[in-house]
Parts: sequence; C-alpha cells; structure tokens
Amino acid sequence: MDITSRDNRKISEYIRLRDKASERESEGLFTLEGARLVMDALKEHAALTDAFYTDQAAKKYPEVINHLKENLKDHAYKITPGISKKLCDTVNPQGVYAVAKRLDKFQESCKIVDGGKYLILNGLQDPGNVGTILRCADAVGIDGVYVCGGCDIYSPKTVRSTMGSLFRLKIEKADYFPLIENLRSKGVAVYASVVSKDADILGDFDFPATSAVVIGNEGNGLNNDEINACARRLTIKMKGTIESLNAASAASVILWELTREGRK
Repeated sequence: MDITSRDNRKISEYIRLRDKASERESEGLFTLEGARLVMDALKEHAALTDAFYTDQAAKKYPEVINHLKENLKDHAYKITPGISKKLCDTVNPQGVYAVAKRLDKFQESCKIVDGGKYLILNGLQDPGNVGTILRCADAVGIDGVYVCGGCDIYSPKTVRSTMGSLFRLKIEKADYFPLIENLRSKGVAVYASVVSKDADILGDFDFPATSAVVIGNEGNGLNNDEINACARRLTIKMKGTIESLNAASAASVILWELTREGRK
C-alpha cells in the first residue's frame, strides 16, 4: 500500500511517537529508523505494528523490505521521498521506518536467577550514554537491566545508540528504593558505583555469585541515601590526573569485571 500524503494519519502518528515520550508511554509504542535497526527488531521477533519505506530503500535493502512485507502485510507502506524527510530523525536517512510495541522482557517483576549479574541505571539523562551502556551490557551477557528514572530508553536517539541491543536485553523500568530493597531481600549483593578513596576498588575483590551494580547520574552520581541503600560501594582506581570516567566508560569497565570469567 502506498502513502503519498504528508497529512496521512499513520504519518502523523509516527511523528508524535518519535517526538513525544508521553505518546510513547500512553500508546505503548516507539519508533525505529534505519534498515539495520528494523532488521534487528525483526530477527528478535519484536512486535511491529507499522512500517514505512521508500522505493529507493526497497531497491537498496530488499531483504529488509521483503521481511517487512511478509510480516506486516497491509501495514507495510511505501512512502515518497518527501514523506521520508518528514519521518527521519537522522542526517542521512535510509528510508526505512517502523513502529514497535514497547518491550517487556521480564515476565515477572524483578525476576532473579542464582548467579545472575544485573545492572541498575539510576537517573542517567544522556541518551547516547544509556545506549552505549546497554550495548556493553548486551556484549558481556548481563542477565538484566533495571532503569530507574532518567531519559526515555525508547527515545529515537537511545534506540539508535543501542544498535539493536535493546531487543536482546531483559530490561525493566523500576522505582529505585523499592527495587534495591527487593533485590537485597532476594540475596543479591548490590554495589553502588562511586568516586571515593574509601570504597572497594574494582578488581581487588570478587563479586558475589549473584550481584548488581548501580550506575548513577552523569553529573551528580548517586546521593547519600541512594548509596546507603546498597550493600557496598565500589570505585575504579584512577592513575595520573584523571579523577573519574564518564558514566558510559565507567559502566563498561565495571560490567566487564562483573561478568568476566572466574567472577561468576
């Protein structure tokens, strides 16, 4: 089916979902842009409701477009280059877009497995940071990610930054203090990542079998109440004149240490 009008209802809905977190929340949907990202969603069996593609995209990415047509039937729409420019949120659009249902990979709230390793993101604001951290969590095989406040993980920039990892990870939104209490009550050792000479130094201790690490806000980190809710504090020892790493870099180092061979 072709869409030639920029005022088409489906086009307007896509733009609202792209631009407004409140729309994504209320509708339970989010947007995808780019051939690879849409293909990753298809491979991971994400529930797509609509897709849009240009004639040029159909010629350049035939496998992706054919999969969209097979999966979505009449809900895969061919659009004009002008409409593609209206939908795009990138500098060099590929002409492939989709709408997906928000993910709910945890069937039970705070489901914990023995020997599991978990990541808690508390109040992170930068979509690029969050996307990079989720990619790293996917790479090291983290067992679950809890997101407490901060930026919308379904914003277009965050979704793009994850490079498809969003579809492979178990991710759950949670309130911070009830989450920490629940995890600790189930025997999870929860560590607060801090910048402090008095904290346990990453690499000098073995993480307990079932552990979680909290990464705080990029600028302010974790406040005292948030730190004290955790069992222990950990820090990355610095050399030279550097006092700390940014949130994404610190999380990547911690996640590697948390999940590396010999630490499980």
